[in-house]
Amino acid sequence: MKAGAQPRTSTFVGGDGIRLVADVWGGPSAPPLLLLHGGGQTRRAWSRAGPRLAALGWRVVAPDLRGHGASDWSTDGAYGLDLFAGDVRELVAALDDRPVLVGASLGGLASLLAAGEAPRAAVRALVLVDVAHRPDPRGARRIVEFMRRQPDGFGSVEEAAAVVTAHLAHRPRPYATGGLRDNLRRRGERWVWHWDPRMVDHFAGRMDPPGMAERLLGAARGADVPVLLVRGGESDVVREETAAQFCARVPRARYVDVAGAGHMVAGDRGEHFVDAVVPFLAEIGG
Repeated sequence: MKAGAQPRTSTFVGGDGIRLVADVWGGPSAPPLLLLHGGGQTRRAWSRAGPRLAALGWRVVAPDLRGHGASDWSTDGAYGLDLFAGDVRELVAALDDRPVLVGASLGGLASLLAAGEAPRAAVRALVLVDVAHRPDPRGARRIVEFMRRQPDGFGSVEEAAAVVTAHLAHRPRPYATGGLRDNLRRRGERWVWHWDPRMVDHFAGRMDPPGMAERLLGAARGADVPVLLVRGGESDVVREETAAQFCARVPRARYVDVAGAGHMVAGDRGEHFVDAVVPFLAEIGG
């Protein structure tokens, strides 16, 4: 499968009947691999990784999480982590084999709880993309502040692109605007972000609640599957010492750095991200 292969679109049903829209690459008989994006992203975050992983023999499913992209918003505005974990359980149950879960940030937290807490989703392995048991509060705050900025939107796509470029200042080249429309919605004469703003308000007060670190570590151990933590080498959300501590406390876990990448590892260094994951997937097998 070519790196630029177009996915087919599929629809899944999450917890409480919410509709989740997904991109799918690869044949229906290939072993499944579920890609779960971070907060504020969409399934398009995997547009480079998805076809390449499918070319390696996986059936890749990349949904928009609830409140994001083309998926439904929670009718009551609730976006607790347990709701996202419940959606992951439903996605896993809809597949015909145990998948590998690859979760970035919010998607990784939801994956941990889904795989490691009752009722446990039956998964083959976990790949956590720049997420561990405890975020650096400065990096987490920076993300939430970005998501809350300019709630009234932008006058043009170019204006939005300038804000994103400033937020991703570590990237070695200007932010590409070609796919930015996928992350925006038209509201009157303005462009607004694709996500439900009520979700951002929920995140703002719950970046590192008491007891969450131990809960996530317990879930990682409870999943009892191989775990690879892929850390952005320049991440301000998962520090190197945090990754090392996570792996020391989770028996089947190890981590690898992707040099030059920040928190958005797959977006910052897409080819390097896949290169970091491929040896682990080869060990897991299909």
